[in-house]
This record gives sequence, C-alpha cells and structure tokens, in this order.
Amino acid sequence: MPPTNLSKQIDFIKEIDKIKYIQRKTKLFNSDRHENDAEHSWHLAMMALVLAEHSDEPIDILKVLKMVLIHDIVEIDAGDTFIYDTQKNHTNTEQELAAAHRIFGLLPEDQAEEFIEIWKEFEDGVTDEAKFAKSMDRFEPLLQNASNNGGTWTEFNVDYQKVYDKKKVIKDGSSAIWNYAENLLNESVEKGVLRR
Repeated sequence: MPPTNLSKQIDFIKEIDKIKYIQRKTKLFNSDRHENDAEHSWHLAMMALVLAEHSDEPIDILKVLKMVLIHDIVEIDAGDTFIYDTQKNHTNTEQELAAAHRIFGLLPEDQAEEFIEIWKEFEDGVTDEAKFAKSMDRFEPLLQNASNNGGTWTEFNVDYQKVYDKKKVIKDGSSAIWNYAENLLNESVEKGVLRR
C-alpha cells in the first residue's frame, strides 16, 4: 500500500522528535542546564507572538511562527554550530540545505516545498518576516547570557565586539528590541560579564 499524506506527515513528526536531543551552548535563564533546539524554537515562537508589535514593518505572524519553528530542524542532520565558533563557519548552508531536503522531503510534496521555501526565506533574511524571525533568534540567547552572568560569552571568552557584530542583525527587524539589546550589552560590560 503506497504511503498516504497522513502516513508521510506522521513519519515527519516522528523524525523531528530528534530536535529535542540537539543541545545548544546557551543555557536556560538563570540555570546551568543547556537548552535544546526544541526548547529554543518554542521560546522563539512565544517571543514572536508576544513581541510582534515591535516589528518595524507589518508582518505575517503565522509565517514568522513557521520560520522560527522550523529554522533549526535541519540541525538534526547538520548539527548545531555555535555562533561564536572560531573553527567552523556558522553559515553551513550547503549541509543544512541537504538536511532540509531530506527531512522536509518526508512530508507530502506540497508541504515539503512550502517548508523548504520558508526555511530558505529565513536563511536569506531579506523579507520583513525573516528579519523579525532572525531578530528573535539572536535576541533570545542574548537574554539568556545576560541572565547567566555572561553565560557563553564568559565561558568561551567572547568579547563585546564579536557579540555586537553577531547581534546587530536584531535592528533589521526591530529598532525597539535592538535598543533594548544594545543597552543590555552595555550593562553587561559595566557588570563585568562581557569584556570590552
């Protein structure tokens, strides 16, 4: 019996359970426990819902939610690359694209195509939705590190300029959130949890 849409979708749902095992370098707020990719994606979705009014441009919130929920699914195959990794480039899109085709390819063709296109749109970061989704993706770990006395900044000896350069993409989606983030970075320097 050939696979039905439902059986393909259930296969996909089972496969993406693996995202819960992908550990990130950042830790939960005020915690020693590392966050996993599923927790990260859920948190970004909630942040997008709550903070949508601060987008600089009108956005399709459903599209933003899709982006933040699926953007890291490719890490099931490609793994999580730490944003401040000095050995491996954070934009390993070729490997991630192959992962997107394999994992989203488990879905019925129309859904697979939609998810791949949404994933690419997020990666390209050009549309208003992608800019806001990327703002959320960069803002969450900043909040986490600030709550953990520098977190990965301290642990991996990352300086202010490196953090600033990686986080400034926040302003492309929300000037209000960027102002908040920039103030938080400066406060972190003043507290001595982020070195200048």
